Amino acid sequence: MAKYSKKAQEKVEKTMHERKHGTLRSGSGKKVKSRKQAIAIGLSEARKEGAKVPKKKPSKKSSSKKSSKKKSSTKKSK
Repeated sequence: MAKYSKKAQEKVEKTMHERKHGTLRSGSGKKVKSRKQAIAIGLSEARKEGAKVPKKKPSKKSSSKKSSKKKSSTKKSK
């Protein structure tokens, strides 16, 4: 289980409270309705303030894009 600092726990608690009351907004300005998104916002804010939070795991979208790209190399034969 991941270890989070008190500061990180308080940030997540605050964002969950805002989500519950409908005042939490994402970066694009839309209301946050997802519990997971609210937690992610709280952890992100805690990270910016220097709280002890485990590193972000790479998203599945970005990892699949990297594996699908292939480097093409051109070989010239003499």
